[in-house]
Amino acid sequence: MKLQCYKSMWGLSGDLDHIVKTAKEQGYEGIEGPIPETVSQRQYLSQLLKDYDLFYIAEIATTETYVPDRSISLKGHIEYLKEKLDHLTPLNPQFITCLGGCDAWSTMQSVDFFSHAIGLADDHDLIISFETHRGRSLFNPWKTLSIVNHIPSIKLTFDLSHWDVVCEGLQTTEEEIIQKLASNTHHIHGRVGYDQGPQVSDPRIGIYQQELERYATWWQWLWHAQRQQDYKVVTMTPEFGVDGYQYRSCDGNKTLVDLDEINLYMANYCRQLETFKLSKQSKYAI
Repeated sequence: MKLQCYKSMWGLSGDLDHIVKTAKEQGYEGIEGPIPETVSQRQYLSQLLKDYDLFYIAEIATTETYVPDRSISLKGHIEYLKEKLDHLTPLNPQFITCLGGCDAWSTMQSVDFFSHAIGLADDHDLIISFETHRGRSLFNPWKTLSIVNHIPSIKLTFDLSHWDVVCEGLQTTEEEIIQKLASNTHHIHGRVGYDQGPQVSDPRIGIYQQELERYATWWQWLWHAQRQQDYKVVTMTPEFGVDGYQYRSCDGNKTLVDLDEINLYMANYCRQLETFKLSKQSKYAI
């Protein structure tokens, strides 16, 4: 089983050619990010991906903002998703990772949403995987398990750092839920959270060693489940980001860590985990 790491476009600015070229130079197998707004921008990105031989994961939030306006109806979420799916030509993504639904909905409203969303993706001949993201329908482990029990085939993009915030850390009972949900894993966002937040300041420093190792354990549970389902390739996007998360000086005027360096560190760290160092003699090797 092979790990493909994708460069997140979250927080990146500047020339798209430079971003895609840098992703290739850093050893990423692809990029993950929102769908460009215009036809010409989508054509440009599609050509760049071909030029640099990189894959693409399309990210879709089912409202205009990552934290949804809770006044938007379920129908509004579905219509927004359909509009975005219609705009994917000619990008040919590996799959969609979707920040879908709303945390204020009932379980059955969310089940209705996900059922419609999966149907839309099927109509477009696309795979869709839904992110465990706070503010959205999959904002905590208990609600996610309930929804999965209604839709056993749903695919999940695990970003466990969001659950760290909601749960103020993941204790034994929540770890059991991760194991129960592992067979739904399709994609992972590689960010390390801690008891009071979704993003440690720097996973390379010793004070966060315990958190880093804890997340590595969780991810390997998920990858093991994918191996059991005969995944030949698994995907991860290291996703330490901006938007108030980045470690800054007290006055806020200076960034104290380089997010690009941290994300590349996370990609290389995961490539060296035992899951991906199995010998050819191992019964698990593919």
